[in-house]
Amino acid sequence: MKTDEQPLSPPVVGMSTGAVAQRLGVAAGTLRSWERRYAIGPAVHIAGTHRRWMPQDIARLEEMCRLTAQGVPPAEAARAAWAKAARTFEEGTEEDAPATGGRTPGGPAALPLGPVRAECRGLARAAVRLDGDAVEALLDRAIEDHGCVAAWEEIIAPALHAAGRKWASAGERYIEVEHLLSWLVSSTLRRRYEPRLPTRDGVRPIVLACAPEELHSLPLEALWAALVERGLPVKMFGPAFPAEALVEAVRRVGPSLVVVWAQARPAAATELVGAVEGVRWGVRGARSRSTLLMAGPGWSSVPQAGSRLLTGLRSGLALIEQRLAD
Repeated sequence: MKTDEQPLSPPVVGMSTGAVAQRLGVAAGTLRSWERRYAIGPAVHIAGTHRRWMPQDIARLEEMCRLTAQGVPPAEAARAAWAKAARTFEEGTEEDAPATGGRTPGGPAALPLGPVRAECRGLARAAVRLDGDAVEALLDRAIEDHGCVAAWEEIIAPALHAAGRKWASAGERYIEVEHLLSWLVSSTLRRRYEPRLPTRDGVRPIVLACAPEELHSLPLEALWAALVERGLPVKMFGPAFPAEALVEAVRRVGPSLVVVWAQARPAAATELVGAVEGVRWGVRGARSRSTLLMAGPGWSSVPQAGSRLLTGLRSGLALIEQRLAD
């Protein structure tokens, strides 16, 4: 039977520039810049559509990312990526090659991530390259798309843990990766959440502090951001907060809850718990006590922690909400 209908156009395949940038851990603007400067963009342009990156295009980008992570100048890395693509084409293997081939772009320099979200893998790659602009862009997008809790638990924390494992297994190498990533996570959380004002009425402030001598405050900063995101009033006192100062802060603030973070078991943990729980605040005749919660693995062996131990961001928030309701 004859028909006057025109055949349907083949579906557009490939990945968008934004999706490729997220996958590889580079800013979308960087991909566009590479395309303009080094002709490393998509080999095929489909009229009337956005750029669509095919597997062979992504393979070239992976090679360029791997080389720039090793310190190769972008122009030289682009030439090498095109040369490798040409050799692959001559061998007849490029057309059928998958986008990633099940491997981690970056070779031995890549962080040991395991099964994680694509956004986490992209964040780790940007951190290894010490590409601060890309790291900030990926952090902003993760928080915007998923919220503070999911972004922390599924994207940020796995990348930080992988950076720590890489550093531990490579001597003093990769410490710069962990430090850059930690700093940018901290600065991003503050930039995004400090301007927000608490909106929940009738709740006394929540005090957050690290145990004395505890310098690792980033998980506590994530808790701070998640509480601010929920409209709760929070006062953050940061790392290595002396016990005497914490007691004085509790007396002056009169918080509903006090959360003390510890990566390692605090020195004089029992005395610290007793000192905070012993503080009474308010006017004479109607004084109150704050509820103390312990966060972090350092408290796991402290008997007083018990049901007051926060073991993760999501579950910790649930416990905090429960205590506030009580």
